[in-house]
Amino acid sequence: MQIDKLLSHHGLSLNPFVAEEARHDPVFEQLLEDAMPHHPDFAKILGQIHRPSAAVVFGEKGSGKTAIRLHIGRQVRLHNDQNPESKALLVPYDDLNPVLDRVLIRKRNSRKGARADVEELLKQFRLEEHQDVILSLAMTRLVNCLLGEPGLGEDQTQLPHDALNKIRKMPKRKRVDLLVLAMLYDQPRSGDVVSRFEKLRKALRIRRWFPLGWRLYGSLIMTVLGGGALGFEWLSRNVFGGELIPMQYLIGAGVIGALGLGGLVSWLIQTVKTNRLAKKIHHETPAVERSVDQFKEMLPQIASKDLTGQPWPAQGAEDAKNSRYELTGNLMEIIPSLGYSGMMVLVDRVDEPTVIASNAERMRSVLWPMLDNKFLQQPGIGVKMLLPIELRHMLVRESPAFFQEARLDKQNLVERLTWSGATLFDLCTSRLRACQKEGSDPIYLTDLFEADVSREMVVDALDQMHQPRDAFKFLYSVIQEHCRMIPEDEGKPLIARITLETVRRDQARRVQELYRGLSPA
Repeated sequence: MQIDKLLSHHGLSLNPFVAEEARHDPVFEQLLEDAMPHHPDFAKILGQIHRPSAAVVFGEKGSGKTAIRLHIGRQVRLHNDQNPESKALLVPYDDLNPVLDRVLIRKRNSRKGARADVEELLKQFRLEEHQDVILSLAMTRLVNCLLGEPGLGEDQTQLPHDALNKIRKMPKRKRVDLLVLAMLYDQPRSGDVVSRFEKLRKALRIRRWFPLGWRLYGSLIMTVLGGGALGFEWLSRNVFGGELIPMQYLIGAGVIGALGLGGLVSWLIQTVKTNRLAKKIHHETPAVERSVDQFKEMLPQIASKDLTGQPWPAQGAEDAKNSRYELTGNLMEIIPSLGYSGMMVLVDRVDEPTVIASNAERMRSVLWPMLDNKFLQQPGIGVKMLLPIELRHMLVRESPAFFQEARLDKQNLVERLTWSGATLFDLCTSRLRACQKEGSDPIYLTDLFEADVSREMVVDALDQMHQPRDAFKFLYSVIQEHCRMIPEDEGKPLIARITLETVRRDQARRVQELYRGLSPA
């Protein structure tokens, strides 16, 4: 029997249980638009959108972590549409591949990391790298909007139509802070970073009246003019015996030459300072895709007095840590002018990067620095960490000192995403209804089976699957097995109890082998 024929009999336009990944699941996308069933802990994980808070969640593969992330993103966008003055800036941090690649390449190119293996290099991964990436993701979205350039990703950050005017009305110090953040962290998908920085500087109306290049040319001209006048005066006196230039002009020429020489020395000193700062910033921010030359081009576009006191990520170990919190604080002082009351960071898919490849020890090296109470409890910032269950097993072996620093009791901890059979039954029923043709009567999961298959039997079978992904695989296999066993001319649309029991037994064994590490999926 063809599957399409079975689905058509029940008024279904497509198989609700084919997809295994929430990001590529059309049924899930449709459910996001409706009041879809969700995990019982979802409200705890989401918290209050206008006052974002941290959450640390552990779950098995297929337990719905990515679905929770997408659902949070949907709820944040709905909240932002309805509350334009108390929005949450959504920052999905779910692709660690480019970050890890940049950091590892930079460390391998260093003297100490040339001979180190991957494990040793990952153990050097710091909280500062995560902070830099989060600031980079946030700043790139904001600059895209301020300059009217399209952004990519699951969330299109929306700013008020007069956002640029509101930014321009801010004190100059805050506008400089925004420009400095863009210089450090803005990473457009295409185009030149320096040109975009200059475009933003002009949009913010931060002017640099005397760039270093003009100071150099002016100093050279003044030095040449003053020196030339004095040289001509010496020749006229000592060679030709005359006095061709009045004394007051010669004195003025000497002053001009001295000023030009002083300006030249000042330019040299400022250039050395700028180059040194550019190299320090580049060395301290390996997670950001920047070159030393780009920093050298952007730094001189801001007046030296405006750069004074900026928390550059370039000092010693402790100062480098504090500078990230200060830079984050600067961003949080700016975004209220754009209608944002906070920022929500969604950390997901940490087991997928190529260099990690689901290795628990490597995940631990990269993610453990984020389990820091000071980082997770930053005012106005909610970091939602959706982590694999393997890290939960490693967490219980940590020392009391680690737990004292992480204070997981304050982070809305969900130790394991668990699903009951009843919850999975409701979830699967909602997927069936999402696939129904328009005008069909509401369907229940039990409507797929013969009369001797009770609701309790289906719920018990789903309870043995534990996770949404395995529940979908189970029901997909039930449909496949039924269609394989029934001839086309018989056209029996209801699934027999024996089919349910046979597939349940096989799938339950597969799930147990998966948990014991004996099965790949």
